[in-house]
Amino acid sequence: MGDLVPCPPGWREEDGALVREWTWPTFRAAIRFVDQIADVAEALDHHPDIDIRWVRTRLALRTHAVGRITGRDLELAAAINEVADRLRAEAGGPGQSAPVD
Repeated sequence: MGDLVPCPPGWREEDGALVREWTWPTFRAAIRFVDQIADVAEALDHHPDIDIRWVRTRLALRTHAVGRITGRDLELAAAINEVADRLRAEAGGPGQSAPVD
C-alpha cells in the first residue's frame, strides 16, 4: 500500500492485504458480524477473505484480480468499520454484546 494512503482505522497491512481482527463475546455475535459483512460485500461486489475461530473473526482484503490493495479494499474496510461500530453501539441494549478488538 505504501506511504501515500494510510490504512483505515484498526486495519494493518499484512502480506499485501488489509487485515483486521475482532474478538466477540459469543460465537453468535461473531456470526452476526460476518452475516452483516456479507450483505455489504455483496452490495459492493467485493468480497473479503473471512476466518472465524469461535469468537475471533479475521478479515483480509485484497483485490485478487490485481494481487494488491486497491481503492475497493479501502472502501470495503471503511464499510466494515461502520458495521462493527454499529454493532458496538447496539451493544448497550440488554442481551447485546460488543467486540473487544
